[in-house]
Amino acid sequence: MTTTTTTAQERMLLAKTASRQVGLLSDAAKASALRAIASAIEAAAGEIVTANADDIERGRATGLSTALQDRLRLDQGRVAALAQAVRDVADLPDPVGRVLDERVLANGVGLQKVSVPFGVVGSIYEARPNVTVDITALALRSGNAVVLRGGSAAESTNRALVAVMRGALAHEGIDPEAVQTVDDFGREGARELMHARGIVDVLVPRGSAQLIETVVTESTVPVIETGAGIVHIVLDETAPLEWARDIVVNAKVQRPSVCNSVETVLVVRGAAERLVPPVVAALHSAGVTVHGDEQVSRLADGIVPATDEDWATEHLSLDISVRIVDDLDQALAHIRQYSTHHTESIITQDGMNADRFLAEVDSAVVMVNASTRFTDGGEFGFGAEVGISTQKLHARGPMGLAELTSTKWLARGAGQVRA
Repeated sequence: MTTTTTTAQERMLLAKTASRQVGLLSDAAKASALRAIASAIEAAAGEIVTANADDIERGRATGLSTALQDRLRLDQGRVAALAQAVRDVADLPDPVGRVLDERVLANGVGLQKVSVPFGVVGSIYEARPNVTVDITALALRSGNAVVLRGGSAAESTNRALVAVMRGALAHEGIDPEAVQTVDDFGREGARELMHARGIVDVLVPRGSAQLIETVVTESTVPVIETGAGIVHIVLDETAPLEWARDIVVNAKVQRPSVCNSVETVLVVRGAAERLVPPVVAALHSAGVTVHGDEQVSRLADGIVPATDEDWATEHLSLDISVRIVDDLDQALAHIRQYSTHHTESIITQDGMNADRFLAEVDSAVVMVNASTRFTDGGEFGFGAEVGISTQKLHARGPMGLAELTSTKWLARGAGQVRA
């Protein structure tokens, strides 16, 4: 666990102190530390799974949703995947010290703009023990310390994971105070983390729309906003049936409880009779409940009447909303009204429609002929991810190592003074 301290602020101050050592570690030292963490997680897999079983049982007893139970659950396979994700991050290029700009002024002063760590990265999230490992790995690889608030639902699992990671750091000669949790301080710990301006340099919330809104509204620490995923797929007149069926089913079913799963399918009227019956049938076969408008109900059986609320709902379950639209213009208008600016995809063989979609949709990730499940740091080649940023400042889309660095200018002169 962590050093015994009386307040959450004291732990965050320990992380601030430790960040100075972590920020100066070499590329090789940071990579070695992450490999040690990965090995330690594998060695402690039984302990971690046992702790997770306690959280799952408590979650069932308190009515935790099926979607959150899925995000919370760790088995031997998922623990192994966590360890591998850490190794993947270790293998990535060091994001610190990159020269982003370089010039020599007329007076001979040399300037370089270089990437540097933030210092201390905080994260508030819920029922997601993978985030405990992913954000820690990314923070350490980018030279940062980390302060975690993982929520009561995963408290036992997170306690075990944090203890394992701190132990691995200590074994590598790195200050274990670089990894902190304020879970045991409850909501007061979260509140202190949100108000730790000057100690914590940036805060990343992960979780429900309500959690993210609370952090964005209440935090005095700068926040990188990760958003809910009301994700859309548009099927236009030229969409091949096989692509439409396979992509929609994959985007909904492969893991429905995550933010890049599709929530709404918009079918252009000219393709409705051809595509709606087989796509709905495939969804039903996969156990999906389809919420559709009146036109969808006329084309397929077993449709739950859709309400206006459905279009604005992130189901995070085996539920999907389907609507017939007159044309691409109406599809784009629907997306503008209901999108959370996470991920949208169009299935089409019309190059002009594809180009319009890519140009006009204002989301962090816009796709053509691909499943929205690809919006992921690992799939994009970033290793693990901090989150999917839906804001426009600093970072947007899947956030990897580069997004956990800032910049500073280095000036080298030879006695110059300004005239």
